[in-house]
Amino acid sequence: MLDATLRDRAKGLLTASGRSDVPPFMVMDVMAAAARIEASGGHVIHMEVGQPFAGAPKTSIAAAHAALDRARIDYTSALGIPSLRQRIARHYRDSYGCLVDAERIVVTTGSSGAFILGFLAMFEPGDRVAVTVPGYPPYRHILTALGCEPVLIETTSDTRHALTGEALLAAHRKTPLKGVLVGSPANPTGTMMSREALTSLIAAAEGAGIRFISDEIYHGLDYAFPAVTAAELSPHALVINSFSKYFCMTGWRVGWMLTPEALVRPIERLQQNLAISVPTLSQIAAEAAFDGRSEMEEVKHGYQENRKILIEGLPRAGLSHFLPADGAFYLYADVSAFTSDSFEFARQMLERAHVAATPGIDFDPVHGRKFIRFSYARSADDMREAVARIARWLG
Repeated sequence: MLDATLRDRAKGLLTASGRSDVPPFMVMDVMAAAARIEASGGHVIHMEVGQPFAGAPKTSIAAAHAALDRARIDYTSALGIPSLRQRIARHYRDSYGCLVDAERIVVTTGSSGAFILGFLAMFEPGDRVAVTVPGYPPYRHILTALGCEPVLIETTSDTRHALTGEALLAAHRKTPLKGVLVGSPANPTGTMMSREALTSLIAAAEGAGIRFISDEIYHGLDYAFPAVTAAELSPHALVINSFSKYFCMTGWRVGWMLTPEALVRPIERLQQNLAISVPTLSQIAAEAAFDGRSEMEEVKHGYQENRKILIEGLPRAGLSHFLPADGAFYLYADVSAFTSDSFEFARQMLERAHVAATPGIDFDPVHGRKFIRFSYARSADDMREAVARIARWLG
């Protein structure tokens, strides 16, 4: 009897917290299902995850080897290696003609670490933060886990699936917002905001006292026109970026924030306690990545070719409607002519065609059942084969 009572008490101690009850990031589940097919000998074309086909720049690899040869990999400042912060500040000058103080740069564990630190520094539990749908799922999942309330604002084709100041203020009038987060180029749509659109949105947000966060992780991967950084438009915006996408350094887990001056010390305190510092080897490799831009531009040209293959090939396979693919490496395709359940569509496409893609329900709980996200970050041969497989399956 005593043993049974102790077991019952132990079960109670192991109950997960309410804040951990967030939906899964569905793309990871698709990856797991694809891995099971591959373990059985199948050849899956991976279009489900934003994983660049290329590796980190050669300059980064060489810098990492040299650091390992020196044997010591120590802690760094919580804000990051000073020379890396200065190099990132120089990147804003070289790429955007924008002068920023290196003291406002915080190095983070990928963009994910930046979202956690940024949300903790900017918002209190219960604060309402606007995000667009379709949009990157962890935006709303991280906010939920931190006790904030994500407010979903639907975008439409009328605005090329970009958030407008009018839509933001309409949501704010219903119940006040404390913040808004936008990405340009956006995941999953690839939509980019023009300078005029981004300027108008930031002005509307700040005029209403709404804090502005700009996710610029896909900067550099722009095809329609050059991407604009919010750092040019407001010193009060929190700008988040990463070495994962343009620099092909996903597994190195290193990103950065350009923070408003008043938030540098609060974010530093949070970083000191939550992580101490970002992995030193990754920071060393990241600093060297800026010297590998010519290599990364070649990779970008490959994405442009892949984009063309899909835009021309998928309509012949029956998928003729997709959202703007101005940047990033995603195509968000309308599959409503074939299904009302994108999850089931993705499951069958994986099982029958061995093409892995992510159901739109992951990005949009409202209308996502009509869409599938394809990542075109792999090789051109993979893209051609994927189009052929999808055409045979749907035909």
